[in-house]
Formats: sequence, C-alpha cells, structure tokens
Amino acid sequence: MNRKLIRTTLADVKARREQAQQHRPNGAAQSGMGQPRPGQPPPSSSQMRKRQPPATETHAEIYYYKKQIDAHTPMVLVLEDGEEIEGTIEWYDRGALKINRRSAPNLLILKRNIKYIFKAEERVSQDRVEDPEPHVVES
Repeated sequence: MNRKLIRTTLADVKARREQAQQHRPNGAAQSGMGQPRPGQPPPSSSQMRKRQPPATETHAEIYYYKKQIDAHTPMVLVLEDGEEIEGTIEWYDRGALKINRRSAPNLLILKRNIKYIFKAEERVSQDRVEDPEPHVVES
C-alpha cells in the first residue's frame, strides 16, 4: 500500500485566513491586537512596546560605603558650610552616616549636609606634591 503525504502550501493558509475574516460579522482579525479604527493612524512601534524606565538605584553608593567600612578607610567629609570632618565610616543608612573619630566624639551626620567625601590619604598626597617653599630664580 502506498501512502501519500499531503502538505498545505502558504497560499492555501493565506486563502483560508482571508475567507475566515470575510465570514466574521465585523471583519476584524482574531489576533491579540485589534485592527485600527477608520480615521486613526496605525500605532507606532513605541506605542506597541513600551520601554522600561532605567533603574532608580544602581547600588554604587552602597557598594562604596561597604568597601570603606570593611577596610576602615580614613575618610574626609566636607560639609555644605565648608567644615571638614575626618574619621572612618562605622555604618550608614538612607539618610545618615555614623563617623568614628580618634580624637573627638563620634558623629551622626545627615547626608543632605555633606557636600562631598574623599579618602584622607588623597588629601595627604596632594599636600606632599605642593612645595611649601617657592623656588627663587636668580638672574
């Protein structure tokens, strides 16, 4: 007995789909997206697929604080009024840092009062680069 395999062609599939659309009362396709209404422009690709906004938290600040806490790195905090506070960061939270100081009491400083932070060793290296005595050129 010889059996013959019957395959449909792409043209047959398209023809069946067109016939099915013609037999529906409203003539709309059965896909997930409905056909646009007459008089409306077709939806753009940005309307079809909305982009996700970027992450609000990168965790870079948390990583930096954790690294400095674990290493007990001496840090310098420059406050908004220009005052410099030197010490190590003991802990942090969303709005504050606790600073341990050797020769002074420990402080809890609100982050909104901090202008910027840097490592104390960076300040020392800058002082070494600057020559305390100006060079005099004799003519």
